[in-house]
Amino acid sequence: MTEPTALEPVTEDWQRALAVVAHPDDLEFGAAAAVARWTGQGKQVVYCLVTSGEAGIDAMPPQQAREVREQEQRASAALVGVDTVEFLRLPDGILEYGVPLRRAITEVVRRHRPEIVITNNFRETWDGAYTLNQADHIATGQATLDAVRDAGNRWIFPEQLTGDVERWAGVRQVWAASSPRAAHGVDVTATFDRGVASLRAHEAYLTGLGDGGFDAEEFLEGLARPAGTRLGVRYGVGFEVFPFDLW
Repeated sequence: MTEPTALEPVTEDWQRALAVVAHPDDLEFGAAAAVARWTGQGKQVVYCLVTSGEAGIDAMPPQQAREVREQEQRASAALVGVDTVEFLRLPDGILEYGVPLRRAITEVVRRHRPEIVITNNFRETWDGAYTLNQADHIATGQATLDAVRDAGNRWIFPEQLTGDVERWAGVRQVWAASSPRAAHGVDVTATFDRGVASLRAHEAYLTGLGDGGFDAEEFLEGLARPAGTRLGVRYGVGFEVFPFDLW
């Protein structure tokens, strides 16, 4: 059996990051512990949720779910040191890759001017084989990559360039958390518990999963230990890194 390759630590010589994901809870299923590490270093991280996850709770009508899930996401983000959380409120479950999604994310990138952009795994599977990813994740990740490039071109979506909003070509890398192609990672041993707490803050959503017996710590440990082993630490988070400073 082939031993998993070691993960190279991600760069941490940056100050501002923007996290763009499809749903409330997406960051908490792995990446939030890394966010806690970075905010603890004094870095600024902003969250942008493309939807409000309103289609994610079967027993709750969408309008009610939207309010509950936005509230839970804000509380969850605060637990890892994030105080700016934006919701684009695009329709949950039916996101489509294309110009409208690129436009919406480009505007956020231009306003916040991040050096690093974080998104979720957008490959077809989670394990590189059989565990299928979800369409919203794939559309959001692909659109985020293109939006980062769009943000630096003054002739793409020029209507956004008003007031203090200017083109932004300062994104150095895009990181996709928990990608099966991850070759980089970050040690979250010291902040793992904060990541667990941030996932548990999505109480209404987690209660609706399966039989209601979901164990956040057990689930996250199952992800963090293998990544940690590849980093040579107890707990880690893997990222697929897309460099933009070379393009």
